[in-house]
Amino acid sequence: MAHKIVLAYSGGLDTSAIVPWLREHYQATVICVAADVGQGAGELKGIEQKARNSGAEACIVEDVRERFVREFIWPTLKANAIYARTYLLGTAMARPLIAERQVALARRVGATALAHGCTGKGNDQVRFELTYAAFAPDLAIIAPWREWDLKGREDLLAYLKARNIPTTATAEKPFSRDRNLWHISHEGGSLEDPWLAPPADLFMLTRDPMDAPDRPAEVAIGFEAGEPVTLDGALMGPVELIEALNTLAGEHGVGRADIVEDRLVGMKSHGVYETPAGTVLFQAHRELEQLVLDRRTLALADDLGQRYADLVYDGRWWTPERESLDAFVNATQRRVTGTVRMTLYKGGLRVSGRQSPYSLYHEGLATFSADGVYRQSDAAGFIRLYGLGVRTAAERDRRIAGRHLQAAD
Repeated sequence: MAHKIVLAYSGGLDTSAIVPWLREHYQATVICVAADVGQGAGELKGIEQKARNSGAEACIVEDVRERFVREFIWPTLKANAIYARTYLLGTAMARPLIAERQVALARRVGATALAHGCTGKGNDQVRFELTYAAFAPDLAIIAPWREWDLKGREDLLAYLKARNIPTTATAEKPFSRDRNLWHISHEGGSLEDPWLAPPADLFMLTRDPMDAPDRPAEVAIGFEAGEPVTLDGALMGPVELIEALNTLAGEHGVGRADIVEDRLVGMKSHGVYETPAGTVLFQAHRELEQLVLDRRTLALADDLGQRYADLVYDGRWWTPERESLDAFVNATQRRVTGTVRMTLYKGGLRVSGRQSPYSLYHEGLATFSADGVYRQSDAAGFIRLYGLGVRTAAERDRRIAGRHLQAAD
């Protein structure tokens, strides 16, 4: 039986070289799959022909943007999952979906193996291969960067040139980027020195805050059960909402993050991320939760949010662990419905109003004015009981100290 390999294909230099390499080393037919997760028309334009030029039998492009938002971004947002204190997990969320669609294609065409272009140093190899393990434990896995003797861009370019395979790539590529609907990441080049500031021309989604408009922008975000549904009162689909908010927040310089993070394989790496819409939505969601959830539920949600972030970053998406965390998160989100007003100004972000039919804020209880709801005299008894343990320990220590003084006399 002829071997078929399905390759997760981006159209970049690496996967362009992987196609002929797989054909030569495995004597196999190669079928490429590219998932549209919002990386933009520039990256996807002509990708099918590019794959065939490299020797692929076909390249299947699948638009999964709406599913990406509904099934991956929104659950991560509702969980308040943030990795390394700052990273909103844009790349990490997308990989399990891309790999799952790769497996689905492999099943349809009767493939015998799955291949990816991830390096042996990164997190993505784990995210892809844990998805393969969940959906296709019977299929072989091929990771060329862990097998071949090609060392870098110069080798890849020479490899393609020797085979008369066209490419627009050049030896100079200052940064490695990954883009989707949620964010764009920048790594490599001068960013490998965390002491150096990122160059001004690095950024693609956000304006320099110094050059942002001198007048602040205000946007009202409506949530239902923890999920964003409206901007300034206008009902929007999930993809449209993120795209609109990306434009607005990016124009005001909101959403830049410069991060030193711990990779799953054990090393630290330095990257710069742009997540304009995500930065606004995370802050707005947290403000709404603060209004409608009690403090014990909030504390538990914060604890599990960190666990959720680690799970996503480490590629454990397709696990009972994530399903269990989702069940808890969805329970907390039942009343996270309302509107949050955010003000954006020169890279900064602050809440300027929030309201919800499920608000736990009671003006009659919180007011400093005269009220007939809260009896201030009740506080004395509460504090006495609340401080019982403190007083008991203090009285014990006084007794012990007294005995020591008597003994000394």
